[in-house]
Amino acid sequence: MSKAPDGFHHVRAHNRRNPKPRSAKRMSGWMIAGLLAGAWLWGQVFGFGESAATTPPPMDPHPAASAPVAR
Repeated sequence: MSKAPDGFHHVRAHNRRNPKPRSAKRMSGWMIAGLLAGAWLWGQVFGFGESAATTPPPMDPHPAASAPVAR
């Protein structure tokens, strides 16, 4: 059995890289999904600027007549 190079250790029939310590904990996919779901729910319950929504223009009381149908 040969000696593993620096930074590696021997596992069964191959060499594996040694684990490195993580200085900062990374955010998992489930945490990101939870934050996005929380933001979506917040928008559903409280709304995002719903009071600033513009109202549609009033309808014209006398709409233009359409062209007559040719028979």
